[in-house]
Amino acid sequence: MSDNTFGRLFRMTTFGESHGPAIGCVIDGCPPGLEIDAAAIQKELLRRATGRSRHTSQRKEKDEVQVLSGVFEGLTTGTPIALLIENSDARSRDYADIAEKFRPGHADFTYWKKYGVRDYRGGGRSSARETTMRVAAGAIAKKYLNEHFGIEIQGWLAQLGPIRTDEVMDLESVDDNPFFSPDASVVPQLEEYMDSLRKSGDSVGARISVRASNVPAGLGEPVYGKLDADLAAAMMGINAAKAVEIGAGFACVEQLGTRHRDEITPDGFLSNHAGGVLGGISSGQDVLVSVAFKPASSLRIPCRSVDIHGNPVEVITRGRHDPCVGIRATPIVEAMLALVLMDHVLRQRAQNG
Repeated sequence: MSDNTFGRLFRMTTFGESHGPAIGCVIDGCPPGLEIDAAAIQKELLRRATGRSRHTSQRKEKDEVQVLSGVFEGLTTGTPIALLIENSDARSRDYADIAEKFRPGHADFTYWKKYGVRDYRGGGRSSARETTMRVAAGAIAKKYLNEHFGIEIQGWLAQLGPIRTDEVMDLESVDDNPFFSPDASVVPQLEEYMDSLRKSGDSVGARISVRASNVPAGLGEPVYGKLDADLAAAMMGINAAKAVEIGAGFACVEQLGTRHRDEITPDGFLSNHAGGVLGGISSGQDVLVSVAFKPASSLRIPCRSVDIHGNPVEVITRGRHDPCVGIRATPIVEAMLALVLMDHVLRQRAQNG
């Protein structure tokens, strides 16, 4: 596997598997002098962690991050920052039955076809466990962006299955419930829906939205490093992501041009259907991104598949899994937005000072 690094100037390289001894990342390009401590990173990791409620996988990892390099006396030195998290609650025996079977809708079949070998324990490298390190790196990017530009990044669950959660937007309540819902009044309905879904053994998809405010105008590198293009690639690189919208997204298909165009007055823009990006360059408005996540494929409901020899088999996935992967995706989407903006901030500084 040869593509484990994300970014150009602010680069994150992750390593490790779901059931290996540890996962980690190396961050290169972080400017010196940024105050960093493990507790700040830990706070973001806890938001992503499994086992926070009965509605997510009950795998309970401590996710205690170790800062191995790149930080001296609490400040970044400008050298590579190495972060490591040990896996402490893996149960590989749960996956013994699928050692030679392919789970439909998962990466089992394609990893096998590409490499001729695969780590079947929890999905190995294709597991969402890898996103832990994206959140850790994103915590550093968030801090820099906020301290130097005042950029604030906030994500939320916009929809879970058929339930819309963004009719009322109280972003201050997002971290007060296990769903990252901006509407606290919907939480009981979400609880009931997830309890029913979990009992049935099935799964469902979700949509996560994220907003970056106070983004300066001018970020983005036309024509092959457009800000929105890099954002789309970053979000599609998250496990189980199947669609990305910038601004109005697919809704623009039904909009007339007279409505979709964001008119400008001396007092600023009158709307933000473009999602804060024009011509691949940030406009100074809020950057708005929405990501659709598919239903989880690891289910205890039997399904048809084949084994590595091409024989028909029945697959039942045992172990601890998320009935809705989108519930824990908000911190991951926030992290990827932060990593993209951080990279473009440095690229802008390199070209234009």
